Amino acid sequence: MEPNETKAKDLYYPLIATVVNVESLTETEKRFSIQLPNDKTLGHKPGQFVEVSLFGFGEAPISVCSSPTRDNPYFELTVRKAGRLTDKMHLLPSGSKIGIRGPFGNGFNVQDFEGKDVLFVAGGIGLAPLKSMIDFTLDQRDRFNRVIIVYGTKNPAEILFKREVESWQQRRDVEFYMTVDRADKNWKGNVGVITTLIPPLELDVERTVAAVVGPPIMYKFVAMALKAKRIPDQNIYMSLERRMKCGVGKCGHCQINNSYVCQDGPVYNYVRVKELEEAI
Repeated sequence: MEPNETKAKDLYYPLIATVVNVESLTETEKRFSIQLPNDKTLGHKPGQFVEVSLFGFGEAPISVCSSPTRDNPYFELTVRKAGRLTDKMHLLPSGSKIGIRGPFGNGFNVQDFEGKDVLFVAGGIGLAPLKSMIDFTLDQRDRFNRVIIVYGTKNPAEILFKREVESWQQRRDVEFYMTVDRADKNWKGNVGVITTLIPPLELDVERTVAAVVGPPIMYKFVAMALKAKRIPDQNIYMSLERRMKCGVGKCGHCQINNSYVCQDGPVYNYVRVKELEEAI
């Protein structure tokens, strides 16, 4: 048995993976295509994350932004330049070696969305972890009813996945709405916070399920907007992915009351989110 195969069975040992491609998305975000050894697939669910290590620089949890339906021969991570490890990652060329542990966490339960109208609400870099579920839904489009994507950023320069966004805008089986907080001279679209896009939506309350990912401040106001549309709490799912650290429930960094986000989350039903007072 190869050493990597042995270590793959241990949560604490990373597989040595290869960066096969690096793509700049914005001034602060890059997309990394990662290939595991021996053509191993990651085997993740939409909404899960991995632990990425750079030897000598540390380790960080990063959500997978590609769907398991596209997990061969590599998976994708979107990394914001925001610290020592991520700064170093942004300097990596194709062919670099990194450590990967995981996948970890509780992702989106796809069965809860099947046959329903699916509303995706993404704020800023929250589109990265949510993209795994969006891709999964579009790759198996016949398993879902309406697909509605609502996306907001601070300004046009921060729009992620421009190729994908353009394709979503052009698809007849996707309803796509986008806004920016502040426009530039070339912006022709909607201006305003993301919650301004929700009231005009015509939603079937009985069959709409929402998946929400974005900055913490966004959750409270998006939840209020969805509740104003009479979407039941049990039909709203949120990812608290920003709270994760070690990935295996040992460091306690992600603990909210009696819940470890890296194990019970990062995806929670809004009924549960309300119970975790610190989360909102």
